[in-house]
Amino acid sequence: MDHLSPLDAAFLELEDGDSNASLSLASVAVLEGPPPSHADFVRSITVRLPLIPRHRQKIHRVPLDLGPPVWVDDDRFDAARHFHRVAVPAPGGERELCELVALLMGERLDRDHPLWEFWVMEGLSGGRWAVLSKLHHCVADGVTGNELLKVLFTDAAAGTATAGPAPDLGTVDLLKDAARRLLLTPARQLRAVVRLALSPSRAVREIADALSGLRAFTSALIPAARSSLSGPVGPDRRYEVAHTSLDDVHGICRAFEVTVNDVALAAVTGAFRALLLRRGEEPVPNAMRALVPVSVRGGHDTVGNEVSLMLPLLPVDVPDPAGRLVAVHRRSAALKASKEAEAGAALTGVAASAPFAPVAWAVRLAAGLPQHNVVSVVTNVPGPRTPLTSLGREVEDLYPYVPVALRLRTGVAVLSYRDKLNFGITLDFASAPDAGFLAKAIEADVLALARIARRSRPGADGLVDGVREQHDRNGGEGQHPAERARHGTAEKPRQGRHQEEHRQHREFEDDREQQQRVSPQPDPADPA
Repeated sequence: MDHLSPLDAAFLELEDGDSNASLSLASVAVLEGPPPSHADFVRSITVRLPLIPRHRQKIHRVPLDLGPPVWVDDDRFDAARHFHRVAVPAPGGERELCELVALLMGERLDRDHPLWEFWVMEGLSGGRWAVLSKLHHCVADGVTGNELLKVLFTDAAAGTATAGPAPDLGTVDLLKDAARRLLLTPARQLRAVVRLALSPSRAVREIADALSGLRAFTSALIPAARSSLSGPVGPDRRYEVAHTSLDDVHGICRAFEVTVNDVALAAVTGAFRALLLRRGEEPVPNAMRALVPVSVRGGHDTVGNEVSLMLPLLPVDVPDPAGRLVAVHRRSAALKASKEAEAGAALTGVAASAPFAPVAWAVRLAAGLPQHNVVSVVTNVPGPRTPLTSLGREVEDLYPYVPVALRLRTGVAVLSYRDKLNFGITLDFASAPDAGFLAKAIEADVLALARIARRSRPGADGLVDGVREQHDRNGGEGQHPAERARHGTAEKPRQGRHQEEHRQHREFEDDREQQQRVSPQPDPADPA
């Protein structure tokens, strides 16, 4: 039988424990027009469905949680019921598209059938259309979902079909299988111990890494500072998108010697800082701990979730973009060195060797308890660098969607596509009256960093941070380039600094609104 892993099953348990949660991932592909007929689109996708594992499988749960749920064939599978078509409200702009996406993503998928669906959304400005690809998180993680997009959105000929499991054998056989797995649990655990014993050096290394990572995890047990960013989550969602240029981001990476993920996290950090200030709240150092998924997928080609996590405190207390970037870079590097992600992977490995019932009950219990440690989830997945197509129409843009639950009122998914880096932002509707603010703030932060990067000169002692060039060799030599940039900024009084940040964000919003009035279809790669 094809069993769900403990991590895959955890997404079902978390959804069951939160009546307002819908734990589905999604992507929104915006395509050039004209939109195809419903029949043509359904045909173009269904011919490729055999290439997708789980496309006709549903979940069968074992009574009393005696064993993990299993994937079984849906004997009533009808591909047509998974395809829907809807019109984007006039005038068909990005705001109307995002509102429709938020509405559709608030609905749970039907567990009596395979956990996926497509929504064709027509009526976008300029004759364009969009496709919402919705998939439950228990089926795949973000990396797998991205690979599935490459299979579905291509005009190349379909390849070889994937093999599915045996048909549903019924409850009796599931109980027999669960009993067999329980009897074999000690043997599985013994094999793991023997494997370590046969390789002492590897055992010492793995145990040391796990202990180091667990020590890092203990810091996440300290509750984050109370703020409006965390709290009960209702049933309704907001969704918005920030557009940035991948060329700008790569320029920042080169100038500051950081990664794309560092830049994305720093931009999100700056946006949360701006939001706290907008709401009259102080961005204290421990206000913002994020859950950052880390892929632990090897070279094998499988579906399901293969992720661990890091739990960094985002430096919302740092006032300048360069300072935030270097702080994010150093904290991420410290967490990687501490083996925090490896410890998370080890814990899921232990869960896989344990009886399923106590694991499921523990997850369900945790879902019902109010947590105050993590404020947001921020995930970054590299996307396709080459154009995707559907029925000869090119995918112009691609937006990611990540769900929110468990007092996490905001989730940010980052996805690259061609020459763009897009941020899909999911918010709890009731607690987020600042529609569009986070997206604009992310764009503004990336633009600020890009300006600093463009003003840097090879061989200079420091970067120009928009105020003055750093010439202090004593302080700059041997430091990170972003730290040298930060030292070039004179410290302002706190109140004046906050007022200046508000002014900059107002100017950015005014510029963006003016551009939208001039051009009904702005180039998303140039958000300014």
